[in-house]
Amino acid sequence: MRVAVIDNTEVSPLGQVGVALREADAEIQVFRPWAGEALPDGAYHDALVVMGGEQNALADDTHPYLPELARLIRRMGQADKAVLGLCLGAQMIARAWGGKNHLGTVPEFGWTAISRTEAGRGDPVLSVLPDEFFSFQWHKDSFDLPQGAMHLARNAATESQSFRMGRATYAMQFHFEASRSVVDIWSREFAATTERIRPGWTKDQPKLAAQFGPEADAAGLALARAWVSII
Repeated sequence: MRVAVIDNTEVSPLGQVGVALREADAEIQVFRPWAGEALPDGAYHDALVVMGGEQNALADDTHPYLPELARLIRRMGQADKAVLGLCLGAQMIARAWGGKNHLGTVPEFGWTAISRTEAGRGDPVLSVLPDEFFSFQWHKDSFDLPQGAMHLARNAATESQSFRMGRATYAMQFHFEASRSVVDIWSREFAATTERIRPGWTKDQPKLAAQFGPEADAAGLALARAWVSII
């Protein structure tokens, strides 16, 4: 299988998604449009992964490739190819399919509990999880579900945690790819930012990682494997 990965920021590890793709012996090509690289056209690849980033989904003035990324997401979805959006990637899927983006309305940071909806319980990917699971969050933006979306997961802070369009386009607001090792990288690379968002994070992270990390890592890898299986 041939998988295009769209990086939207400089530090963007694939984490658990990368583990599942490597297990499946996928050919992975990474594109960095924020650094001036061209986006793929979607014809060669069987699947698309759109990663997170610090920009918002409407930041066309500072990231002028975003409109074309939205078109690529929709084009691959309409071709029944698998698409996965993580955090900003989920917000871009919502944009691509006509959902309204909301900026700065729902800040979440750290490991949080997320609940499946009834539709999520029967979904080919979300069904691998328990009704409540933990995953890492780092966002302040959200979105309304596009028309025709299947609502898959929510939590107390953010109603739109996950949805599916068609057979195989999955939007995940939460960072299920972020294993404890990925969170370690982010915490080192963005230490000043994480302390500003969550004072005491540097001190508290090891304890929180021990408390929530094993369950979140297992849920993330299960989700990644389930998504890869539908490619």
